[in-house]
Amino acid sequence: MNTTTVPQVDTQGRLRHLLTVDGLPADLIREILDRTATFLPDPGAPPRKVPLLRGSTVVNLFFEPSTRTRTTFELAAKRLSADVLTLQMEHSSKTKGEHDLDTLFTMQAMGANIFVIRHPNNGAAAYFAEHAAPDVAILNAGDGSHAHPTQALLDMFTIRRHKPEFAGLRVAIVGDIRHSRVAHSDIAALRALGVTDIRVVAPPPLLPEDPAALQIRACSNLAEGVDDADVVIALRIQHERMQQALDMSPAEYRRDFGLIADNLTGLKPDALILHPGPINRGVEIDPDIAYGPQSVVLEQVRNGIAVRMAVMAMIAGARSGA
Repeated sequence: MNTTTVPQVDTQGRLRHLLTVDGLPADLIREILDRTATFLPDPGAPPRKVPLLRGSTVVNLFFEPSTRTRTTFELAAKRLSADVLTLQMEHSSKTKGEHDLDTLFTMQAMGANIFVIRHPNNGAAAYFAEHAAPDVAILNAGDGSHAHPTQALLDMFTIRRHKPEFAGLRVAIVGDIRHSRVAHSDIAALRALGVTDIRVVAPPPLLPEDPAALQIRACSNLAEGVDDADVVIALRIQHERMQQALDMSPAEYRRDFGLIADNLTGLKPDALILHPGPINRGVEIDPDIAYGPQSVVLEQVRNGIAVRMAVMAMIAGARSGA
């Protein structure tokens, strides 16, 4: 599946689909973050349920396994009062040979009007958007190594809660940059919001092929990469990458690139540590760092629900003309 040029924004500048952060106007990203804040419960308060999607049907089509993304999209839709259907496609009619688009068309015929798509192929969300009915919205919950826009938005929201001014921030992203849809989307969002000092840190086979084209600085030394950083984002390392591309054991990766106490002696005391999950304990990050005083990992999970509520509410509002 190839990416397409399906418009994400309508002629009035409102969100129509969410396929990628790349190319979204900075003002629209900020609008999503502002809207997210309205859905975040006060500390200790119960979650709010609002009727903004009453009468809508949200279908989660997950062609890859997921826990955090799938459940936060489900909770977000339910808190907006939508009817929600989640299909784990490995257990669906796809195993009988049904084409991906047949599933889309069938669910549309049943009245579904928002689809959340996770797929192993780059460009899959745009492919669905290209073939969706005019009144149907597509949200990308991760496609191949291409993009994961709501993860980037929740990361930006989490950072902004602690460090409101993006201009001047120094951000280090550590891990498998080359194959990470989270890294690609985070870099696009950070650049859109004015961050000019973005470092990516990884063994050379996991660094992007052309860092200069992305306006980022690549390095293969963790201490150098996180030096004076305001934000450090650790990425999940896939064990198969270690075997295929790195010739590096998990223990060796932890020693050289893991967020462990010995590797973070120069980290600023007010630096934030993020991780999109799931975490490989004792590989890319140690538990005492992942859940330590500088970590906002669990806050990211909580913020993910509010971000996904904001995106769906804004799309519903654009569709209704509100």
